[in-house]
Amino acid sequence: MDKREIAHILFQADRQVEEIERFTKKYPQFGVEEGYEIQEILLEHHLKKGSHLVGWKMGMTSLAKMRQMNLKDPIHGFLTDEMQVSDKGVMSVKKRIHPKVEPEIAFLLKQDVHKALSAPEAFSVISCIAPALEVIDSRFKDFDFKLPDVVADNCSSSGFVVGGGRTRFPSQRLKNLGIVLEINGKAVQFGSSAAILGDPISSLIELSKIKEREGKVLRAGEVILAGGATAAVTFQAGDHVRALVEGLGSVEFFAKA
Repeated sequence: MDKREIAHILFQADRQVEEIERFTKKYPQFGVEEGYEIQEILLEHHLKKGSHLVGWKMGMTSLAKMRQMNLKDPIHGFLTDEMQVSDKGVMSVKKRIHPKVEPEIAFLLKQDVHKALSAPEAFSVISCIAPALEVIDSRFKDFDFKLPDVVADNCSSSGFVVGGGRTRFPSQRLKNLGIVLEINGKAVQFGSSAAILGDPISSLIELSKIKEREGKVLRAGEVILAGGATAAVTFQAGDHVRALVEGLGSVEFFAKA
């Protein structure tokens, strides 16, 4: 299994908007550890083409899903400036294979993080807590993949939007905020921030532990997407997508062809 070749195939599939077969069909021994090694090479491709690393996303943050998948930790991927769309901006559909959207909570870091954080420390490194939308788009045919595939594919990352948010927010309230996802003014998903590891701040704490093990640093100014608060929903060109998060406000985008 040539990891650099797999990363190249994933990068080209993303750029050319082409579906590919999952790699675990051809390489049944392919594991999550190899998936992260491929993801690292995939990031190199993005950076060499002029993208900039702007943050990280957490995935599989549902406790039930983690138990189902026998996961000890959530999975994670990278975010680049090319993926980001401004609040109330336009999200392209033609650049994606089968786009889906999910509401999230985002943290903006005000200082570098070099070590695993406690809960009080996690709140101390945050400059802003904001509502967010993540657009996911697996490069695999028919959205068919296993865990190592999705890790290699940067955890299906494709796009994200961050709203205005709050610079101060009571830590206890963050644990159970009502969340609504709307498409064209109609509510299509209802959820709670409790769906994100029981408390979204736990997602940042877990990421800090992961990065400490990797010997890497979370940088000031980076955006951290804590994880989906509801099931992901398909959207199409012409749709207006909005998420409302109790106490934090709203975030939205307009989908175009």
